[in-house]
Amino acid sequence: MIKLYNTKEEFQGIVLIQRLNEPKGIAIPGGFVDVGESVEDAAIREMKEEVTLDVSIEKLQGVYSNPKRDKRFHCASCVFVCKAYGTPKAADDAKEVYIYPIKDIPYEKLVFDHAEILRDFVKNFNTKK
Repeated sequence: MIKLYNTKEEFQGIVLIQRLNEPKGIAIPGGFVDVGESVEDAAIREMKEEVTLDVSIEKLQGVYSNPKRDKRFHCASCVFVCKAYGTPKAADDAKEVYIYPIKDIPYEKLVFDHAEILRDFVKNFNTKK
């Protein structure tokens, strides 16, 4: 999950994507860990590949592993809260990229269990971090 800031350290919003591939919908950018890669390195790589941002990991929010969270197959996610600056651009399997203020997150349009993940994030949201 990416918290986007401007150069004055003002919070701009959360970066979300419109998925190019099935299942279609809005999602937190992410992807899969390559063999021999740490989950931290995968998170940084995937953010660069999907939204062209260099991120710094602030913390691990949690691990989401409900076997039904992804209809394609059993998949666990390590969700890192990351910080970035700049202008995201859709790339890789992101069709579009959006920056949502916390109050405007479209929970009803999120795929997988990303609404749950974002609700967990918002509970502890702090724009200063």
